[in-house]
Amino acid sequence: MIGEWFKYVVLFFALLFLQLFVLNNIQFSGYINPFAYILLILVLPLNTPRWLVMMTGFILGLSIDIYTRTPGMHASAAVFIGFVRRRILTILSPREGYEFGAQPTVSDMGFLWFFAYSSIIIVLHHTWLFLIEDFTLSHVGHVFVKVVLSSLFTLTVIFIIQLLSYKPTKG
Repeated sequence: MIGEWFKYVVLFFALLFLQLFVLNNIQFSGYINPFAYILLILVLPLNTPRWLVMMTGFILGLSIDIYTRTPGMHASAAVFIGFVRRRILTILSPREGYEFGAQPTVSDMGFLWFFAYSSIIIVLHHTWLFLIEDFTLSHVGHVFVKVVLSSLFTLTVIFIIQLLSYKPTKG
Protein backbone atom coordinates (compact mmCIF):
# COMPACT_ATOMS: atom_id res chain seq x y z
CA MET A 1 0.00 0.00 0.00
CA ILE A 2 2.70 2.50 1.04
CA GLY A 3 4.90 1.38 -1.88
CA GLU A 4 2.00 2.01 -4.26
CA TRP A 5 1.48 5.58 -3.02
CA PHE A 6 5.23 6.19 -2.97
CA LYS A 7 5.18 5.51 -6.73
CA TYR A 8 2.69 8.36 -7.17
CA VAL A 9 4.74 10.73 -5.01
CA VAL A 10 7.77 10.01 -7.20
CA LEU A 11 5.62 10.50 -10.31
CA PHE A 12 4.38 13.82 -8.88
CA PHE A 13 7.90 15.18 -8.55
CA ALA A 14 9.10 13.69 -11.85
CA LEU A 15 6.21 15.26 -13.78
CA LEU A 16 6.62 18.56 -11.93
CA PHE A 17 10.32 18.61 -12.87
CA LEU A 18 9.57 17.63 -16.49
CA GLN A 19 6.90 20.32 -16.76
CA LEU A 20 8.82 23.16 -15.14
CA PHE A 21 12.27 22.60 -16.59
CA VAL A 22 11.61 21.00 -19.97
CA LEU A 23 8.07 21.38 -21.29
CA ASN A 24 7.51 24.96 -20.12
CA ASN A 25 10.41 25.92 -22.37
CA ILE A 26 8.64 24.50 -25.43
CA GLN A 27 6.37 26.99 -27.14
CA PHE A 28 5.72 27.21 -30.85
CA SER A 29 4.34 30.60 -31.85
CA GLY A 30 2.33 30.69 -28.63
CA TYR A 31 0.05 27.92 -29.88
CA ILE A 32 1.62 24.73 -28.55
CA ASN A 33 2.09 24.41 -24.80
CA PRO A 34 2.46 20.79 -23.63
CA PHE A 35 1.14 20.09 -20.12
CA ALA A 36 2.19 16.53 -19.30
CA TYR A 37 1.83 17.11 -15.55
CA ILE A 38 -1.83 16.11 -15.84
CA LEU A 39 -0.67 12.53 -16.44
CA LEU A 40 -0.60 12.14 -12.66
CA ILE A 41 -4.33 12.84 -12.44
CA LEU A 42 -4.99 10.52 -15.37
CA VAL A 43 -3.22 7.50 -13.89
CA LEU A 44 -4.30 7.66 -10.26
CA PRO A 45 -5.97 4.37 -9.29
CA LEU A 46 -9.60 3.97 -10.35
CA ASN A 47 -10.80 3.73 -6.75
CA THR A 48 -9.10 6.97 -5.64
CA PRO A 49 -11.72 9.15 -3.93
CA ARG A 50 -12.75 12.24 -5.87
CA TRP A 51 -11.66 14.57 -3.05
CA LEU A 52 -8.15 13.08 -3.13
CA VAL A 53 -7.91 13.39 -6.92
CA MET A 54 -9.03 17.02 -6.67
CA MET A 55 -6.62 17.74 -3.80
CA THR A 56 -3.76 16.15 -5.74
CA GLY A 57 -4.70 18.25 -8.76
CA PHE A 58 -4.80 21.38 -6.64
CA ILE A 59 -1.36 20.79 -5.12
CA LEU A 60 0.15 19.87 -8.48
CA GLY A 61 -1.48 22.79 -10.30
CA LEU A 62 -0.55 25.24 -7.54
CA SER A 63 3.06 24.06 -7.73
CA ILE A 64 3.06 24.86 -11.45
CA ASP A 65 1.32 28.21 -10.79
CA ILE A 66 3.85 29.30 -8.16
CA TYR A 67 6.79 28.62 -10.44
CA THR A 68 5.22 30.10 -13.60
CA ARG A 69 3.47 33.02 -11.87
CA THR A 70 0.07 32.07 -13.24
CA PRO A 71 -2.20 32.81 -10.27
CA GLY A 72 -4.41 29.76 -9.88
CA MET A 73 -4.87 28.93 -13.56
CA HIS A 74 -3.24 25.50 -13.49
CA ALA A 75 -4.64 24.74 -10.04
CA SER A 76 -8.20 25.44 -11.19
CA ALA A 77 -7.79 23.45 -14.42
CA ALA A 78 -6.30 20.50 -12.53
CA VAL A 79 -9.06 20.59 -9.90
CA PHE A 80 -11.63 20.74 -12.71
CA ILE A 81 -10.33 17.59 -14.40
CA GLY A 82 -10.04 15.93 -11.00
CA PHE A 83 -13.73 16.66 -10.53
CA VAL A 84 -14.89 15.39 -13.96
CA ARG A 85 -12.54 12.37 -13.99
CA ARG A 86 -14.98 10.07 -12.18
CA ARG A 87 -17.76 10.93 -14.67
CA ILE A 88 -15.47 10.27 -17.65
CA LEU A 89 -14.43 6.93 -16.12
CA THR A 90 -18.11 6.03 -15.66
CA ILE A 91 -18.93 6.92 -19.27
CA LEU A 92 -15.99 4.86 -20.59
CA SER A 93 -16.57 1.94 -18.24
CA PRO A 94 -16.56 -1.47 -19.93
CA ARG A 95 -19.94 -3.22 -19.97
CA GLU A 96 -18.81 -5.67 -17.29
CA GLY A 97 -17.18 -2.88 -15.27
CA TYR A 98 -13.57 -2.34 -14.41
CA GLU A 99 -11.49 -5.26 -13.14
CA PHE A 100 -10.49 -5.08 -9.50
CA GLY A 101 -7.11 -3.42 -9.20
CA ALA A 102 -7.09 -2.09 -12.77
CA GLN A 103 -5.42 1.25 -13.32
CA PRO A 104 -6.24 3.78 -16.03
CA THR A 105 -3.08 3.15 -18.04
CA VAL A 106 -2.28 1.80 -21.48
CA SER A 107 -0.93 -1.38 -19.85
CA ASP A 108 -4.14 -2.16 -17.96
CA MET A 109 -6.87 -0.71 -20.17
CA GLY A 110 -5.42 -0.87 -23.67
CA PHE A 111 -4.44 1.69 -26.25
CA LEU A 112 -7.90 2.67 -27.55
CA TRP A 113 -9.48 3.03 -24.11
CA PHE A 114 -6.58 5.12 -22.82
CA PHE A 115 -6.61 7.22 -25.99
CA ALA A 116 -10.30 8.07 -25.54
CA TYR A 117 -9.96 8.67 -21.79
CA SER A 118 -6.85 10.82 -21.95
CA SER A 119 -8.05 12.77 -25.01
CA ILE A 120 -11.26 13.81 -23.25
CA ILE A 121 -9.47 14.82 -20.06
CA ILE A 122 -6.70 16.67 -21.90
CA VAL A 123 -9.13 18.65 -24.09
CA LEU A 124 -11.21 19.58 -21.04
CA HIS A 125 -8.09 20.67 -19.14
CA HIS A 126 -6.72 22.73 -22.00
CA THR A 127 -10.08 24.34 -22.78
CA TRP A 128 -10.52 25.38 -19.15
CA LEU A 129 -6.92 26.60 -18.86
CA PHE A 130 -6.84 28.62 -22.07
CA LEU A 131 -10.26 30.18 -21.51
CA ILE A 132 -9.12 31.33 -18.07
CA GLU A 133 -5.83 32.55 -19.52
CA ASP A 134 -7.58 34.58 -22.22
CA PHE A 135 -10.56 35.44 -20.00
CA THR A 136 -12.61 36.60 -22.97
CA LEU A 137 -14.59 35.00 -25.73
CA SER A 138 -13.48 37.61 -28.26
CA HIS A 139 -10.47 35.48 -29.19
CA VAL A 140 -12.32 32.16 -29.31
CA GLY A 141 -10.64 31.19 -32.60
CA HIS A 142 -7.19 31.71 -31.09
CA VAL A 143 -8.19 29.74 -27.99
CA PHE A 144 -9.60 26.91 -30.13
CA VAL A 145 -6.36 26.60 -32.12
CA LYS A 146 -4.31 26.60 -28.89
CA VAL A 147 -6.57 23.93 -27.35
CA VAL A 148 -6.34 21.65 -30.40
CA LEU A 149 -2.60 21.99 -31.02
CA SER A 150 -1.60 21.87 -27.36
CA SER A 151 -3.90 18.92 -26.73
CA LEU A 152 -2.36 16.96 -29.61
CA PHE A 153 1.15 17.70 -28.40
CA THR A 154 0.28 16.91 -24.77
CA LEU A 155 -1.39 13.66 -25.84
CA THR A 156 1.75 12.71 -27.78
CA VAL A 157 4.02 13.41 -24.79
CA ILE A 158 1.72 11.48 -22.44
CA PHE A 159 1.63 8.49 -24.80
CA ILE A 160 5.41 8.49 -25.06
CA ILE A 161 5.63 8.41 -21.26
CA GLN A 162 3.00 5.65 -21.11
CA LEU A 163 4.80 3.57 -23.73
CA LEU A 164 8.12 3.98 -21.90
CA SER A 165 6.48 2.55 -18.77
CA TYR A 166 4.41 -0.06 -20.63
CA LYS A 167 4.15 -3.45 -18.96
CA PRO A 168 2.35 -6.12 -20.98
CA THR A 169 -0.52 -7.76 -19.13
CA LYS A 170 -0.05 -11.32 -17.99
CA GLY A 171 -2.05 -13.97 -19.71
